[in-house]
Amino acid sequence: MKNNIASLLAGALLAASVVGSGLASAQTTTLLNGSYDVAREFYKDYNAAFVANYKKTTGKDVKIDQSHAGSSAIARSVAEGLDADVVTMNTSTDIDFLADKGVVAKDWNKKFPGNASPTTSTMLFLTRNGNPKGIKDWDDLIKPGVQVVVVNPKTGGNGRYAYLGAWGHVRAKGGTDAQAAEFVAKLYKNVPVLASGGRAATTTFLQRNIGDVLITFESEVVSINREFGEGKVDAVYPSTSVLAENPVAVVERTVAKKGTGELAKAYLDYLYSDEGQEIAAKHALRPRSEAVLKRHADVFKPIKLFTVEEYFGGLAQAQKVHFNDGGQFDKLYTAPK
Repeated sequence: MKNNIASLLAGALLAASVVGSGLASAQTTTLLNGSYDVAREFYKDYNAAFVANYKKTTGKDVKIDQSHAGSSAIARSVAEGLDADVVTMNTSTDIDFLADKGVVAKDWNKKFPGNASPTTSTMLFLTRNGNPKGIKDWDDLIKPGVQVVVVNPKTGGNGRYAYLGAWGHVRAKGGTDAQAAEFVAKLYKNVPVLASGGRAATTTFLQRNIGDVLITFESEVVSINREFGEGKVDAVYPSTSVLAENPVAVVERTVAKKGTGELAKAYLDYLYSDEGQEIAAKHALRPRSEAVLKRHADVFKPIKLFTVEEYFGGLAQAQKVHFNDGGQFDKLYTAPK
């Protein structure tokens, strides 16, 4: 009798174990991507493609959640405990910040191709329909009566690249750093309000109807046309602009805790796939793939690009000299009264 009871109990435990493992395998793993705010539409489409491909290739279900803000704000949130599995930023300094905190790998930029940047972008100008102020180049932004909407370079990569684009424009014409500083100071005197992030800047420009020109990423043109309708803005490509890399990294602290390291890597790897690169191109993010870039030559207008290394010694050095507290930006910017 005792043997029968033991057998029944063992069988029940085995059945419970099988059911439990079946339920566990049926559970959907969730991955959180902490990303800069003007990338939300891109990742909405990319996430759907990745989920479908991951299911097709592995048979596993996965759910992707997003957290968007200015890139520096996202970096601070992750450092303070936001359990993002990956970060997808618009400036390497924000990932370097996380590396210094021990949140991502020290050599994060060697973990994926292209300096761990699957896409690039640049800064251009968006004017109101018809370009009523006749904005053609950076020099037009310092003219009297021109109001410029831009992101605060201390809170978002969008703003840092706008600042570096303006400074580098002077240097590209043969100007000195002193002349560049004078030019950038004049530009910020035409800024009525500093936005916290790229999407906030767009809202200020289009919904609050502030400003004559918005300096933002090339990709924001597509987002604006989709959200607000064609013909609301004109895109103006300046004679020169800055090459902006969009770096990515696995958040080692989170994936070690959640056991999502393999999924996080697969998620970022897929950004380099043909499908990932095509989706990027459709959102006006410049793909690393030369073949995909060539197929979308109508979207990516020719523009003379300079690198941050060329005039600033890299983003880390630019951060130290220009954007840290007490740096060049603090010296030249005076908030409107």
